[in-house]
Amino acid sequence: MNNFIKVVISWLTALWVSHVFLGSLPYKFNGAAEPLYIFSTLGEWMSGVLGDTIGGLFTQYGAYIVGGFELLTSLVLLSPLVLWRRREKLHYIGGLMASIVMAGAVFFHLFTPLGWVVKWSENGQAQIDSDLANTALSVLVLGIVMVILNRRA
Repeated sequence: MNNFIKVVISWLTALWVSHVFLGSLPYKFNGAAEPLYIFSTLGEWMSGVLGDTIGGLFTQYGAYIVGGFELLTSLVLLSPLVLWRRREKLHYIGGLMASIVMAGAVFFHLFTPLGWVVKWSENGQAQIDSDLANTALSVLVLGIVMVILNRRA
């Protein structure tokens, strides 16, 4: 594949992944209803699997930990704007980071009570959403694409 095409695809992917991660931060950090439901559901599940301490900590701090990792990933993906000579390495690392955090998200959507379609209540109204799981899967795939595009031969 032409190097110019690799660079363009890598940048478009980095921009999209950063947009997804940075766009979700206000919800994770400000206690919106959907992340509260998600992390409390996962915390309850973890309590049964890993014990009450881990489950309780994940319920209370999971959104901040995941959001912090997504923020760090976005910074790594966007840092070649300043450190342009390191683009290939930083996009490789950022793609790996995005893949890791989204592999966790896809796992939780598939194998826990959370489910692929998340159902929660907000202001007394039932809400149903599969966008988060679908976005997690797309970012997982795009992160893997970034790793492949930016690995050294």
